[in-house]
Amino acid sequence: MARPGHSLLLVSMLGILALGRFTRGRQSSTLIFTKEDTVRKCSCPAAVRDCDYSLASLLCSCRAALPVAGEPASYSGHLTVWFTDSSALGLLLNFTLVRDLKLSLCSASTLPTEYLAVCGLERLRIHTEAKRPAPEQSLLLHGAPGDRPPRHPGWPPCADVSFLDMALFNRASSLRSYSVENVANIAGHFPYFSHFGTFPSLSNKSYVVTFIY
Repeated sequence: MARPGHSLLLVSMLGILALGRFTRGRQSSTLIFTKEDTVRKCSCPAAVRDCDYSLASLLCSCRAALPVAGEPASYSGHLTVWFTDSSALGLLLNFTLVRDLKLSLCSASTLPTEYLAVCGLERLRIHTEAKRPAPEQSLLLHGAPGDRPPRHPGWPPCADVSFLDMALFNRASSLRSYSVENVANIAGHFPYFSHFGTFPSLSNKSYVVTFIY
């Protein structure tokens, strides 16, 4: 018969092994949030309850990070961003390549009609934890993730660009979107949209522009 101390040690070892297998079997997700004027970038083995900064610091591996000027960042996996105002969110994400994005509003502020530009977006989820607790909303763009036709290596990373109206966080309506395809001259096609002023014209290529509202 095993001693109580030996049994406790055996149970603890089995628990550690099970946790290791669980975390190895799951792909880590990236969480970015602002806390006390510092941007924190975290790698999390599992989903963290929205806007729970203490839990994120406990469960995730976090470090201070600063937005890098120049080449935009890119995220191939899941990215979650907790934010409190649209200006800071724009500094973090504008023209960043993100396939799977979740945005959680962690303040009760009313957001202005501003647009967030995200490249290569395939799935968007939004949640308003503090302002108006409501079920999370999800939107698939261009079908299921991975359904888009492959781009050749020389294709610009922002040939598929989505513009998100931040004022939608003030409303209870469902997410909607519409896309305009085969746009060769993006600035000429949308002359009153200031975001497109720096977009180059593509030779023998075209943009796909999606508006989410």
